[in-house]
Amino acid sequence: MAAPRKQTTGGVEEAAAEEEPRILEPGAAPFGNFPQYSRFHPPEQRLHLLPAELLRQLFPPESPDTRPILGLDVGCNSGELSVALYKHFLSLHDGETCSDVSRELRLLCCDIDPVLVERAEKECPFPDALTFITLDFMNQRTRKVLLSSFLSQFGRSIFDIGFCMSVTMWIHLNHGDRGLWEFLAHLCSLCRYLLVEPQPWKCYRAAARRLRKLGLHNFDHFHSLAIRGDMANQIVQILTQDHGMELVCCFGNTSWDRSLLLFRAKQTIETHLIPESLMEEGKERNRLRFWRQ
Repeated sequence: MAAPRKQTTGGVEEAAAEEEPRILEPGAAPFGNFPQYSRFHPPEQRLHLLPAELLRQLFPPESPDTRPILGLDVGCNSGELSVALYKHFLSLHDGETCSDVSRELRLLCCDIDPVLVERAEKECPFPDALTFITLDFMNQRTRKVLLSSFLSQFGRSIFDIGFCMSVTMWIHLNHGDRGLWEFLAHLCSLCRYLLVEPQPWKCYRAAARRLRKLGLHNFDHFHSLAIRGDMANQIVQILTQDHGMELVCCFGNTSWDRSLLLFRAKQTIETHLIPESLMEEGKERNRLRFWRQ
C-alpha cells in the first residue's frame, strides 16, 4: 500500500528503475508503492477475517439514506485488494458482473503512484463502481478538491467507511509522529467507520534495514519517532483518545501478524446502532489485547 511522499518528482522513473529489486526486497519501497504488492500479501488473507455481511450489518438495506454505501480506500496500490473487498462485501464470484449491485457500494480508491493507479484502472472489472485516482493524501488542498468532487456526486459530505490497509507505517516513516496523527485525524473527519490494518513495529525496522541493504537513504523520521512499540495499540489510543472514534471490533490477525481494527465515529452512536452480534464479537476479541492500561 502506497503512502504520500514529500517529493513526487521523478517518482515514476524511480519506480520503474527499481521495480525488480523492490520485488525481491519487498520492504524496501520507501513509500509502500510496491509493483507487485498482492504477490506477497494476497487479499484472501484479509478477506477470510472479515465477515462478508459486514457492510450489510453496518448499513442495513432497509435504510435508503445509506445507498449507495460510499467507501474510501487510501493507499489502494494497483487495486487488487480494492476489487477483492468489493466482491467480498457484495458476495460476487469470479467472473460475475455487477448491474444493479453497483448501486449498493461505490469505492473511491486513491494511491500516490500514478503507474499503479493506471494499472488499477485498466484491470478493474467493475469500472462503474470503483473509481481510481492519483492522490497524495497528505496534500490538503488536492485531497479536499478530489474527495469533495466525488462525494458531491452523491450529495454527501463524508464517506460511510474508510479502508486504511497497511498504510500507517509509510505515513509515519515519511511524515513523522505529527504526520501520523494528522493523517488519522483526516481519515476520522472523512469517514463514519474506519477499517485499519496497522503495521507492527518490526515492519518499521525491516523497512529501514532493507533500504540500507539496497544502498538507499534512510527514512528521515525513523530514529526520532516517539510513537513506537505496540503500534496497533498506539493507533487505537490515537483514534479513541484524540480523534473521537470508538473501537468496535478487532477481527483478528493476518498471517503476517497485522490486526484488522474497525472503528466508528462516536457521533454516530445515537443514530446508527451497531449489531449486537458484532459488538459482542468485538468485546471478546479486544478484551485482552487493546484495553490494557
